[in-house]
Parts: sequence; structure tokens; C-alpha cells
Amino acid sequence: MASAHDPTDSFCPRHIGPDQVDLGEMLKVVGAGSLDELIGQTVPPSIRSRAPLDLPAPLTEYQLLAEARRLAGRNRVFRSYIGVGYHDCVVPPVIQRNVLENPGWYTAYTPYQAEISQGRLEALLNFQTMIMDLTGLEVAGASLLDEATAAAEAMHMLAGLTEREDANLFFVSELCHPQTLAVIATRAEARGIEVVVGNHERFAFDGRVFGALVQYPTTDGSVVDYRGFCERAHAAGARVAVAADLLSLAMLVPPGEFGADIALGSTQRFGTPLGYGGPHAAFFATRKEFVRRMPGRLIGVSVDAQGHTALRMALQTREQHIRRDKATSNICTSQVLLAVMAGLYAVYHGPRGIHAIAERVARLTAALAEGLARLGLRVWRGPFFDTVRVEGSLADVKSWHEKAEAERMNFRPLGTAALTISLDETTSPADVCDILAVLAPMGKKLPDLAALLREVEPPIPDALLRKSKYLQHPVFNQHHSETEMLRYIRRLEARDLSLTHSMIPLGSCTMKCNATAELLPISWPEWSGVHPFAPTSQAEGYHAVFRELEHVLSAVTGFPGVSLQPNAGSQGEFAGLLVIRRYHTRRGQGHRNICLIPASAHGTNPASAVMAGFQVVGVACDAGGNVDEADLAQRAAEHAERLAALMITYPSTHGVFEEKIKRLCAIIHEHGGQVYMDGANMNGQVGLCRPAEIGADVCHINLHKTFASPHGGGGPGMGPIAVAGHLVEFLPGHPVVPVGGRDAIGAVAAAPWGSANILLVAWAYARMMGAAGLKKATEFAILNANYVAERLQPHYPVVYRGERGRVGHECIVDLRPLKKSAGIEAEDVAKRLMDYGFHAPTMSFPIPGTLMIEPTESESRAELDRFCEAMIAIRQEIREIESGAQPRDDNLLKNAPHTAESLLVSEWSHPYSRERAAYPLPWLHGRKFWPAVGRLNNVLGDRQFVCACPPIEAIR
Repeated sequence: MASAHDPTDSFCPRHIGPDQVDLGEMLKVVGAGSLDELIGQTVPPSIRSRAPLDLPAPLTEYQLLAEARRLAGRNRVFRSYIGVGYHDCVVPPVIQRNVLENPGWYTAYTPYQAEISQGRLEALLNFQTMIMDLTGLEVAGASLLDEATAAAEAMHMLAGLTEREDANLFFVSELCHPQTLAVIATRAEARGIEVVVGNHERFAFDGRVFGALVQYPTTDGSVVDYRGFCERAHAAGARVAVAADLLSLAMLVPPGEFGADIALGSTQRFGTPLGYGGPHAAFFATRKEFVRRMPGRLIGVSVDAQGHTALRMALQTREQHIRRDKATSNICTSQVLLAVMAGLYAVYHGPRGIHAIAERVARLTAALAEGLARLGLRVWRGPFFDTVRVEGSLADVKSWHEKAEAERMNFRPLGTAALTISLDETTSPADVCDILAVLAPMGKKLPDLAALLREVEPPIPDALLRKSKYLQHPVFNQHHSETEMLRYIRRLEARDLSLTHSMIPLGSCTMKCNATAELLPISWPEWSGVHPFAPTSQAEGYHAVFRELEHVLSAVTGFPGVSLQPNAGSQGEFAGLLVIRRYHTRRGQGHRNICLIPASAHGTNPASAVMAGFQVVGVACDAGGNVDEADLAQRAAEHAERLAALMITYPSTHGVFEEKIKRLCAIIHEHGGQVYMDGANMNGQVGLCRPAEIGADVCHINLHKTFASPHGGGGPGMGPIAVAGHLVEFLPGHPVVPVGGRDAIGAVAAAPWGSANILLVAWAYARMMGAAGLKKATEFAILNANYVAERLQPHYPVVYRGERGRVGHECIVDLRPLKKSAGIEAEDVAKRLMDYGFHAPTMSFPIPGTLMIEPTESESRAELDRFCEAMIAIRQEIREIESGAQPRDDNLLKNAPHTAESLLVSEWSHPYSRERAAYPLPWLHGRKFWPAVGRLNNVLGDRQFVCACPPIEAIR
């Protein structure tokens, strides 16, 4: 019985769906006497941890928010004029409240099921159109992770496009941002690409060069005319990528017009907070002829079953879980939520508003430069947009920084005898006056800023001024009042199914509750307003969070070393493999390049291994879904001299805890390899077992899965890595802020701690759950999965179970026999589930013709029952087809999903009623979600590829 002294807002029981009454009833269904008994039957005793997690006592929601406030007070938010690809901006409140802080947007899944994702798809199509317009290129993707990784993807894409076997050299301008240079170096080394960093004006192209990257404007602020450079590159058979500042393109000639083949960059200053480095959406645009080699997801235009315009993710066969080791990149890494915000920022401001913001920034910068020159300072007077370079003696620069710090300002040091000052949307004339006062020599009178603003013009020559129009589509020209913008955002939101409507039972994706208390602090200015390259003394609150989260991840995994830098699960895989590669190299065994990957591993693994420079060798699984020990031993022995690593997912993607996991790891170690454990399914381990104790050497943790940070409709994510003691010294470094091991691999993300703002969410989850809560979450995830498996077993056979008849945190149900018996595919069941108000489970992965279901611990028994009732009802509909009561080509499943419009017709010709199509179960009358469009024509969408906004009247 609860004591009067017990807290009333404990987090754990609010996060975990089933209560004690539900627990008893669910255990009866699964046939276990207790939760402990079920876990004992599921997790092999040989790997169970004996010691509990060493974590502090859990906080209540109220206490957590108080602690977040306390730590926020340790961050000092200065006016940062550092730039380097990061700028403060104004997040429109209508977008902050209704998108960033709205679970209707941040709890949605990647839009694989297009019929219930039309709002997000339209928002992403707006994003793509915005990028195409501003860059002057023909096709753009739906976001990448950050500018630096986008630049590295450009390098890989250009390398893949070259037809010359001897072309292996990539030129990078020395005027690119330092973090971009570092990430490119990391990626190039892994793939054996030679990178030359130098002066773009003096560089001589030859037949070995396949591509080049330049910065526009440069890292020190100058605006360069690259027409001649592009001509020289093309004449030599090379192609050019341009890392561009998006806001500047409202005023400057766009890359597509001066000869660039690729344009990339960050959309952060389009209404996304700094967040100490992220999350922010990168953009990537190219020429139409290269679209099938382009990294990242693409949103395309097709039609639905009724012939109406409908949107979808296009060219999905490029994704790495499909192409595996033949994938061109880790394509599924994206930042959807942030791309949505950036696109809506352009919708809200429109072309006139975007140009006005850019012109205001440029004019204030011009006034600052002129004012500094009149004060007698040495200022770069060439073309610039938002950044002024000021030169002085070593003593001058030191004094300027000290005075700036006293006034709570940050400038960017550029060597020891110069600094740069970058202005942004938030800069006011008063701010410019303060900057002038800080830099003014003693006794010098400050110039009249108002007069300067009347006199100066941005120093951009006519040849570099943009003449072409942009953002002309109606969507960017009719939502400029808050009323209209609010209605537009809400209209889009209503077309998407998210966790606000029902469970999203996706196997391997862990769509658990993202609690409000976890998300609240990310918008506080003390957390959102810190520049990633600000002095670390200004981010003590962040660093306290980092230390605590590192301790949590170390306790959970059993590993002593943690890097928080990888900003996606795929990046964690890549970083962990590079750590292994560095380990082998330092031991004089750099020739080890074979990576064994079982068929039961996570889908991104083969692509990550190839990106890290490994050769992938597959390992078979047995009839029970376990890694075939004999085949693994044979492969390890066969490649013993070159064996580098095994990548294994645990529990496996087949949903089972493999009994022989320790033996599998031992085999790899016996042959000189290291074990990389994919932590995508870590939510089946936390508190019960630890990767280090199982035998792994490295693992990554998908924080958006195990630690409840939001999926965001396809991003943001975070994928920190944890490593054993012998690998700690190789953890990723960074060129601007010292992080990582003493023999660090290169940077894998633009910011030192990746998307730091997301780390705050995972920290909050861990602090509120505590050791007992984290373990309980794992136990209930396993309970819920077994409950669903038992309820569905009579109707859909479960493909794999462990040796004691249990599934792990997810289960795979078999639909393959239905194709023969009724002509029904997994896709038909997925679409029919939409009529019942559910998103489909993971479809045809890892086994074609199956559904992989992961209910998570945060779903209640009532919701699990609702989902099971829907699946059972659909099975009955299939039996009607099997018996001949319904035809094979015109039935409830083949015609699904049913839109309201498709039912509101005067003549109904189908052999089932409208009522049965729309309301197949009684509870749907009170909570119906209507799919926005009918079933998509995917083939047409890829054949007639369109990735920009169609005419407004075509969008329904």
C-alpha cells in the first residue's frame, strides 16, 4: 500500500502501459506464473547479469524538471557571433508550439506507409522544393544528418559517378569549415580516397581528380565567384560540390547557376535552434541525371487508387536495408522533424520574407565592417554576406576576446592574429553597436550606426547577385498570417497517423512513448541557445548531462568508454567499426578487413561495414533463426588472417535471444577479430544483461529507441557508442573542441557531441526511470511481445522462438501461406490495418512475406488487445476469401485503405458494405482515423519521377 510520503508523480508507472491487474491477466495468456519466470524462459541464464545497474535513485517528473532547470542555470547563453555553419535564429512560435513541441509531429514514424503519412510527406516536399529553388538545382532530397556528413556523402557520390578507374583524388578547399574537413578526412580514409586540401585558385586538375568541394561563402566569410573553378573542373572530367549557406542563397547566385553539380549544407538557420550542435537538417541537391545515385530519402509524387495526386517516398530500393552491402550510403539517416520545421519556416516567411531576412543580415554586416574600418581596424573589404574578418596583433585579438567575454559575446578565433564575426537573424542594430564598442581602440568615438545603415550596401558585386526567382509555388505565398499558418500545420498533422492515435507496432524500430517531461526542457533557451563551438565553460550544464548519460550508458552496456558524437544509429555503427579498424592498425594488423554479418543482423550493418572499408562476408542462420554456429566457425577459420569483426544484433532481428551468443563471440576472438554488437534492440537487454558480459567489444545504442527520444517521422536520432577498455583510446575526436580518445579516430559528425539537444531527452528518461525502472521497461517489453505472439499464434504462426518457446522484445508472424490460399500479400494486410486505425508492423523484413511486431513496454493491455483484435478480424476477412465468400481481386484487403471519399459515392459495386469497409470493429465508431488517400501507385511514382511541389489544386 502506498505511503502518504510516496511521490504521486513517479514516472515509471506512467511510462509502462500495463498495470498490476493487467500483468496477472497477461501472464495467464502467455502461460507464465510470474514476470520473473517469463524472463527466465526468454533470456538465456548464461548471460543474465548478476549485479544491478549502478544508477542514482529515480526522479519524479517534477523533480526532473527542477533538476533540468538547475543544470540549465549552469549554461551561459552568450550572444554568439561564431558562425562556422551555426547561427542563432528566430524559431517562429507557431512552428515551435505546433511542430517541435507537438507529439502529433514528433512521435510519427518514417513515412513508409504513405497513405497515413500525407501531411509529413507534403511538408517534406515543401522542403525539397525550397532547396531546389534556393540552390538552382533540379532535384533535392528530404534531408541528411548535418552539413559535414552531407559533404562526405557528396564525395562518395562523386566517386561512384566517375568512370575512370585511376580517378581516386578529391580536392577540398582550405576555406571549408573545419568540421567538414575533418568528417571528409574520416570518411575518405575509410574508403581509400585520397584527399587534397588546398587553394582552389591554384589547384591544377588532372585525370586523377574525380571531384571537388568548395565553401560558399567561405569559412572566413568571403564570397567567391566559382564559375572559372567549375569550368576547369568540368574540362578535366571532375565534378563540383558546393557547401552553401542557405540564407545567403536568397541574395547570391545559386550554385546550380554557376556550374555546381551538387549543393549541400545546413538548414539550421531556417528556424531550428542551435541546441549545442543539433539536431539540424542538412540539405542535398543535385542534377536530375544523378538522382538514383543521390544519398538520402526522396519524396515523390504519384497517384492513388482513385487517380488522385498522392505523395510517397520514392526510389526506396536504394535504401541500405534492401541493398545491404551494395548501398551507396546510409541512406535512411535523415532529420525529418527538423526538415519539416525548415520547410515550414520558408512557407511562413515566403520569398519576400526570406529575402528581407537575408538582406537585413547582409546590411547589418556591411555596416559593422564599415564601422570597424572607420575605427581604424583592418577589415576584409571584399565580397561578404554575414561574416566580417578582422585582423590585428596577437595582443589585439586576445584583448578583443577578453572584452567580448566580459560583454557576454563570443567571436570566432581565426588563427592567432584574426577573428571573424558572423551576424544572424537575431542580430539587432544595438548588438552591432555593442560589437563596435568592444573592438573600438581606446579613446575612439563610435561611428553613427544609423547613418552607416543609410549609407552602406552589402558588398556583393552585381555578377554575384541573384537575379532568378525562388519560392514561387503558391504554398510559399499564402500562409503568412499566424491564423493561416496554424491552420495549414494542423491540416497537415491531421493527415498523419502518430502515437497520438494508436500504437505503432514496428519491429526493430521501438516506437515507445516519448514523455512530455523528457521533451519540455529542449525548448528552454538555456539548452537550445548554446553554440556548439562556444567555450566549454559556457556549457557546464550540458557537460553535467553528458557525464551522467555516459555513466548510464556505461552501466547499461558494461563498457567503460562512451562517445556521444554519432548522431544516428548508422553513424554509431560506422564509428564503432572505425574504432575496431584503428585498433587492428595500431597492433600492426591493418590488413584485417573481413566483417562477418549474419542474416539475422540489423539491416544497416552491411552498408556501414562497407563505408568503414570492410569486406562483408555473410553468415547463415539455422531453421530456428539463430546464427549457424558451424557456418560462423567455418567463415572465421577461413578468413582468420583477415578477420576484423563480427557484427551481430542482440536480441536478433528475428526476435530471439540466442543461447550460444557467448560461444559465437568467443569464436571471433579466437580468430583475432572483434565483436560489434548492434544495439538497435538494446531495449531487450537493459537491466537483464550487458553486451560487455556477453562478449562484445563495441556496441551502439539507438537513443530514439531504447531511451525514448522521439523518432520525429524519420529523425532525429542519436547513436552513441560504448567500447571496451582496450578501445577507449580510439573514440572519435573533433577538430574544434577536444573530445575523444588519445589516439582518436576522426570526427564522424559536424558537432563534438552530435545532436546534443537530443541527449537531454535520453538523460531525462534515464533519470526518471532509474535502475529498477529501466529493468522493468525491458521486462514489460518482453511481456508485451510474448502476449501479442500468443494471442496471434492461432491465426498467424510466429516464425521464430527461443529454445524455451519464447520471443524476445518482438515477434515475426508469417503471412506467406496466405499468398497461395487467398492471393493476399503482406502489403494487403498492412493497408487494411489502416482501416482499423493502425500503422502496419515492419513489413517483409527481415523475411519477405512476414510482419515483424514490436509492441514496446509503453503500450497498455487495452491497446495491445485492440491491435490483436484488428489482426484477428483481418484474418477472418482473409478466410472469407479462402472460402470463396469474397473474390480474390475485389475484397476488403485488396481495396484497402478505404478513404472517406471512396465510400461517399452514389453507387457501390463492391461485394462488401461501406460500413464493413470503414467500421469493421465496434470501437472504431468512437476513434476512427481516416487515411488521407487510397493505395499508392508506387511503380508510376518511380517511373514518372517528380520530387517538387505539384500545382496546389492537385494536392487533396
